[in-house]
Amino acid sequence: MKDHTIIFVPHTRARFRKWRITSRQIMGVAGALVFLLAVSVFTTWSFFTNTVDRSELKRVRAENEELRLTNRSFEGSILGLEKQLNDFEERTRRLAIVAGLENLSPASEAGIGGGSYAESLDVLAQRADAVVGDLGRITGRLDENGRWQRAMPTLAPVRGILTSGFGYRRDPVTGRRANHLGVDIATAPGREVLAPAPGLVVQAGRVGGLGNAVYVSHGYGVTTRYGHLSRISVVPGQRVEEGETLGLVGSTGKSTGYHLHYEVRENGQPKNPIYYLLDWPRANSS
Repeated sequence: MKDHTIIFVPHTRARFRKWRITSRQIMGVAGALVFLLAVSVFTTWSFFTNTVDRSELKRVRAENEELRLTNRSFEGSILGLEKQLNDFEERTRRLAIVAGLENLSPASEAGIGGGSYAESLDVLAQRADAVVGDLGRITGRLDENGRWQRAMPTLAPVRGILTSGFGYRRDPVTGRRANHLGVDIATAPGREVLAPAPGLVVQAGRVGGLGNAVYVSHGYGVTTRYGHLSRISVVPGQRVEEGETLGLVGSTGKSTGYHLHYEVRENGQPKNPIYYLLDWPRANSS
């Protein structure tokens, strides 16, 4: 509670001024100054801090929006990939039916669940691998089917008139009922006999009642035989292509006229050649 005197002297000739104050007043003024200083410091700190926080918040919000758009785009891409994969799987199933394959990879039936993007991508990758594997199997089977189809004797070896069919008939030489293991196609002598499919000549020469004959192996257990030729144009071990000349029509061996005796066998068993022909050997007068 002590008193203090403050004297103010402006210059030498002016009257000086003095004030009497107490310690409580000095403490009050000092406290007020400290309070104002603290308020000023806090205000300044809050201003700069809030400014930094607002810019940081703006940046974070922008990043969040960008991530949201990215996630939406990523989700759309995954759905698009799944749709395309579903289409590929359906086409693969159809190709499998054409190729004669019944069972596909189990993974090709899996779908995308409600897991994370990583799990969804993992499922898509498994399904894609399954489709690739199935397509490989289908391609192999289709190639095999193609080779098998090319081995089938679908081309008529000669044009003419079918005079004797496959199966039991009255033998034109002996007159007795006998099993005819091929078909007879009557045509002009000297006409070229063509290979109905690619193959390998396994026999070419005189063969009993067939006279001059040629045997061709086409693979997959399929062989063809050509009898009563007037001339043979190939040799054993020779590879021939579809449409290549094997010999000329004649009447050698056990024959009553100019014609081609034609046989088809699968694994040694005689088959009706007519069932293989896509090019029917109808009559041709030339």
